[in-house]
Amino acid sequence: MDPLLPAASWLMAVAALVSAVACLAARRAVPWQGRQAALVMAAGMLLMATGVLDPLGGVVLGALLLLSAMLGTMGVRGTPSAPACCHRALGSLVMAACMFESASTPGPVAGVEAAIGHGGHGLGGVLSAFVLVGTLAVVGWTVVAPWRRPELHRGGAVRSLMVESWAMAGGVVAMCAGM
Repeated sequence: MDPLLPAASWLMAVAALVSAVACLAARRAVPWQGRQAALVMAAGMLLMATGVLDPLGGVVLGALLLLSAMLGTMGVRGTPSAPACCHRALGSLVMAACMFESASTPGPVAGVEAAIGHGGHGLGGVLSAFVLVGTLAVVGWTVVAPWRRPELHRGGAVRSLMVESWAMAGGVVAMCAGM
């Protein structure tokens, strides 16, 4: 087993918890669409980190993450929270691709290798490439967002939203590193 996998699992679990708590702490600054996406993503990261999913569970979780990504952007067009909701949706899409890749890769079913190891085939395959590009996009968005529209980053919930955004990006990076 790769020595990076247990560290990546723990980083994903911590990032998931921090992200969910920070999103809930922002309260009304995050619409229900964003809160549900953050909670589903956190639950998905925790399930991936613990390695309790079999291939069918990975497919079901991937489908749930896709649905959550769609709901996460429903009705937020033109609102100040739309960019953050789209950022969360992108994170959910990357996680869904990771879950589908895990479920489609032959290898050990139980344990961390099946949950985030992707069968040890490296970054080959279309889904793995999407996960890598999506991870870079999530991190890039996290870095650029505060400077793009600074007027949206004022108020009491700013710290919580920044912590949530960086924790989500860190979790997605840990997930990609575990591939």
